[in-house]
Order: sequence, then structure tokens, then C-alpha cells
Amino acid sequence: MLATINPATNETIKTFDEISPEEMENKIVLAQNTFLKWKNTSFSERKALMLKAADVLRKNKDKYAEIITMEMGKPITQSNSEIEKCALVCEYYANNTEDFLNKEIIESDATESFVQFDPLGVILAVMPWNFPFWQVFRFAAPALMAGNTGLLKHASNVPMSAIAIEEVFTEAGFPEGCFITLLTAPQKVSEIIDHKYVMAATLTGSEFAGKIVAGSCAQNLKKSVLELGGSDPFIVLDDADIDNAVKTGTASRLLNSGQSCIAAKRFIVVEKVFEEFKTKFTEAMDNTKLGDPTDPATKLGPLARKDLMVSLHKQVTDSVEAGAEILCGGKPQDPDSCFYPATIITNVTPGTPGYDEELFGPVAVLIKAKDEDDALRIANDSPFGLGASVWTANMETAKKFATQINSGAVFVNGMVKSDPKLPFGGIKISGYGRELSHYGMKEFVNVKTVWIKE
Repeated sequence: MLATINPATNETIKTFDEISPEEMENKIVLAQNTFLKWKNTSFSERKALMLKAADVLRKNKDKYAEIITMEMGKPITQSNSEIEKCALVCEYYANNTEDFLNKEIIESDATESFVQFDPLGVILAVMPWNFPFWQVFRFAAPALMAGNTGLLKHASNVPMSAIAIEEVFTEAGFPEGCFITLLTAPQKVSEIIDHKYVMAATLTGSEFAGKIVAGSCAQNLKKSVLELGGSDPFIVLDDADIDNAVKTGTASRLLNSGQSCIAAKRFIVVEKVFEEFKTKFTEAMDNTKLGDPTDPATKLGPLARKDLMVSLHKQVTDSVEAGAEILCGGKPQDPDSCFYPATIITNVTPGTPGYDEELFGPVAVLIKAKDEDDALRIANDSPFGLGASVWTANMETAKKFATQINSGAVFVNGMVKSDPKLPFGGIKISGYGRELSHYGMKEFVNVKTVWIKE
């Protein structure tokens, strides 16, 4: 059984039965049968429907935002922004897919040779709770526009979001079976991947879940794309605009109540400006108060589940027991609630959670670096490699860091974020493959060579 439990109140809103094995089989077969027709539709037909999906999202933005906030506690203004971003990604792929997937003419010894991009078939998306609409739409928009059909296995704590997303595509007029939500347990994911009609899988989630999906795909010789955790460095050099860095760093660390894979997590500050940054950053974090996520003024709401709060607090206390210092926060508002305050820990050392692990919540780790080279060393001293942010007035230095940081993205003097126009993904244990842009779209197509001799 799946349940929607409001993390702000601990109230169980609604429960859902899992689908039966027979229902699962019927839905996968439906997705396959729909694919056989959908793949032959024109780009203009798909475009009209995807633009309609964007309209449906905007028309129902308040309703969908309320579902997000109720299910996982995101502050309501951020939930509204999430729905708007979903509409934008629908429009982006509606307007650009034909150009992205045009045949690529290549000169060879043939009379005519080219590369064409054919859809693969039924694609499984295993998606997380932290951005319950956005993570799904950034998969679904390119996958469906390319001619694939999609199956969604969403996180078990956001079943209402999962159902609502399928309804968006239905209301937009997509053929039945183009996009199907599967209300089922995580343990069923490997079984779904085993199905002969499922051609590939994409997952956004934890390293643990990523290994399961990657392993199942490997056993079946099927394509997979993984976007996993991150422990993004936020590097402040001695010529940085400190006030802007503090403002942006605070926003990045606390976005979505700190539950973002690309949030700034490790604040690596060179010695020359460390004390100034520390003072201003501590003040900014400490002044961010917890609040009701349905209140538009709230910037920091609850974590999505109580077990997540308990796990995060243990990472903090274990780090402190190993010698770390708490600069602000560090104590749950109430042991029985999901709320956790904006927190900074410093003096962390390798081998401790604060240094080595991803802290998925409003906890920043502040690390002093001796100089630029030391800051770069610390940034790369991590098993993660998703995003990074560098703050400096020297563009030559910025380009050096952009080249030498081991991550999927580097942002200079700005917050790491996802943008439909730019590829998104990581390296090392942050995953492989890319989402968004034309690179993400081409993850789930057959790049086919055609050679013709007259």
C-alpha cells in the first residue's frame, strides 16, 4: 500500500493499493501497443499535444502545486515555480525536437549516407520525491517527443503527484498508453526492467537505487541513465563578491528545504576571506526560520519524511562527535516532526559524514582552504561529481577551475541549476548519461546509420 502523508502535520491524507501483477502486465503491453502507432506520428502531431500539456500544467498550476506541498513539504512558492518549469520543458521540446532529430547527412563512399534517430520503445522512469513533477517532465517531454512511450515508477510517498502527471498527458490528448503511472513498490522495479517490452530505464535517486537499476539493465543488456546524489562544492576565492556569494549560497543550500541533488553542500572558502564569509553566511542561515510550507512567506519547510530528518541529524551528530563544530542550527525543532533548521557545521575531517557523504537537507558544510590550489583539491576530494559553483572576479581563474573540477557542470558566480537548453548529469558516483538539451533526448533513441548505393 502507498500513502500520501503530509510531512508538515504527519497526517495521512490518502492511501492507494498497489496494482496487481495482471494490471502491471496489461499496462506494459498497452505502452508497447501504443508505441507501435505513436512512433509513426509526425513531429507536428506530437508538438501540438506537448504544447497542450504545457497549457494543462499552467491551467492547473495551483492544484498541482498544492499536491506537491502536501505530499513532500516543498514551500508553496517553490511548488508553483516547479509546475511552471515543467510547462517550459514541454514547450522547449515541442519547439525543438524536429531540429534535434533531423537526419544528419554524412559524406561517405555511398551514394547517400546519413544518420537517423529512431525511438527505442517503452522507457521506464524511476523518479524521486524531491521534485515530483519536474524530474518526471524532464524525462517525459523529450522521450515522448522522440516517439517513445513512458512508464513511471514514482517514489512511494508521492502517489498523488504520480497520478496527476498521467492525468496531464491524458487531458492534453495523448493517446492512451503514451504515458502510464505504475503504482507499485520499489521492489518491483527489476521485474519491470526484465519485461521484454521495456527497452531502457532512467533513474534519478540514491546511489543504492542506482545500483539496482543499473544492475537490472546490465543483466538484460538494456540502456540506462542515472542521475544520482551530489555533494556539490561551492568555492569562494579571495576576489569573490562575498555578499553575493553568501546570498546565493544560502538560497542554493536551502532550496527545496535543502533536498536537492545540485544544492551547494560543501562551502570551500580560501583562508583570506574565510572569516568574513563565515560570519555573513552564519547570520544568513541562522535568520532563515522554519515555517508552514503552505504560507507563501516560508522559505524553509519540513523534510519530506521523518526518517529523512532522523538520518540527517545522525550525520550531523556523528560529525560533531568526530570533532566538527556547529555554527548554527543542528537540533530538530521537534523529534517527532519532519522539520530541521538551517544548519552549518565546520572543522569536518575526511572519514566523517560531514566531509564524505551527501547531506540531503538544510545542512551546509564550511571548509577552510589555504589557497586556490587547496580549494581545488578539496573540491575534487569527493566520490561525487554532479555540479560545482566557483566564485571569483578573475575569468582566467574561473576557466581553470571549470576545466579541472571533476563534475558534470560548473557554474561561475551563479547557482547550479537545471535548464532545458543545457545537458544535465554527473560523473563518478553521481551517475552517468545526460538529461535535457539535445544530448538528453538522444539518450533514448537509436542512432542509426543508413548507407545507400545506387
